Amino acid sequence: MMDIVEIMEVIPHRYPFLLVDRIVELEPKKRIVGIKNVTMNEPFFQGHFPGHPIFPGALLIEAMAQVGCILMFKSFNLSPKEYVVYFMGIDKARFRKPVRPGDTVKFVLEPTVIKSKMSKMKGEAFVGEDLVCNAEIMAMVTRK
Repeated sequence: MMDIVEIMEVIPHRYPFLLVDRIVELEPKKRIVGIKNVTMNEPFFQGHFPGHPIFPGALLIEAMAQVGCILMFKSFNLSPKEYVVYFMGIDKARFRKPVRPGDTVKFVLEPTVIKSKMSKMKGEAFVGEDLVCNAEIMAMVTRK
């Protein structure tokens, strides 16, 4: 549905902070599914944790927010040259299982509130069938 080149045309994030590799489902204003392939080459694994690499929970939430940002841009046909989506808050975040190098994380987000200027989304992250993280995230759209 969207590869990494298309994702980079929509959101401003770049290495090492671009945390979404692919969008596999997108239904504007209703649902989005994004993929992150976790590799040992990522810079945070040097210190998180040596000999026992774990994908940081804060970055799972950031990746979830990036997927939600794409849903906002696509739901309201926003131009990335004119608008930016800011991550505004997290509620009810839970980390259930560790994510390790070699895992593929699937992020599923569904809005509970979605308007042209703000959204609140229920997000879940899975490795295989296992729920590894869930949260409610909020975002706001503003002109650059």
